[in-house]
Amino acid sequence: MHSDLFSDLISAQELATMLDDVVLVDARHDLAKPEAGYAGYLATHIPTAHFLHQDRDLAGNKTGRNGRHPLPSADSLAQTLRSLGLVPGKQLVVYDTAGGAFAARLWWLARWLGHEPVAVLDGGLAAWEALKLPMTDAVPARLAEASSERFGPALEAPKLADEVLAQLGSPAQTVVDARAAERYRGEVEPLDPVAGHIPGALNRPFVTNLRPDGRFKPAPVLRAEFLALLGDRPLSSIVHQCGSGVTACHNMLAMHAAGLEGTHLYAGSWSEWCSDPARPVEKTA
Repeated sequence: MHSDLFSDLISAQELATMLDDVVLVDARHDLAKPEAGYAGYLATHIPTAHFLHQDRDLAGNKTGRNGRHPLPSADSLAQTLRSLGLVPGKQLVVYDTAGGAFAARLWWLARWLGHEPVAVLDGGLAAWEALKLPMTDAVPARLAEASSERFGPALEAPKLADEVLAQLGSPAQTVVDARAAERYRGEVEPLDPVAGHIPGALNRPFVTNLRPDGRFKPAPVLRAEFLALLGDRPLSSIVHQCGSGVTACHNMLAMHAAGLEGTHLYAGSWSEWCSDPARPVEKTA
């Protein structure tokens, strides 16, 4: 068994040395073409990787008022991960084809279940392919009889809409919006019925965390950039959000990798927030 455990990012070189010791998940996704990720996975993927779908496996049932990617049932997600062979203490690695934008969601979800050794493949599938490492179209079988060990205690607890609303304008809360700047400003809204942002939110588009090759910026750079954005606001006040609670996890992961821990996720994010016309909306000129 490989002795090193990773809790934020792992390089393609590191992953290549420990494929047999990890549970590997391909979480690629396309918001505009929800079946494209699975089709790409079936064509070719990293050996031993299982596929989990952003909508079906990593989200719960939508009600029209709980956002586009509501949290799944903790029990059902835990059961799914156990069927892949995940047990407490075993390394979980997740990758995608979007710089970690979708893989980061499972990184957060695993921590929510109480599983700490979970890491995102830095640079995703492109980083693996750049090293000309093996690929396959073989789909691994899931376990017929999985472990029943519990992962807890939870390492993350999501913020609820009512909690965010109650703390608007308070120094005890700083909302950080991970969406593109034009969506944050309310100039365009390609996915949700209302444009704008949560009043008082700061904007940190998740792509800002990445280098041109799709890998995360070095930890000292990320740390400096986030501290410049946040000023003297305490980390415990930070609440990450995006469109549906997916790319917000990317900002949290980037902060975690930079040693800035203890922030929170508003899992419902903008798609939930704007579903209730009673909640305030802000636009920036």
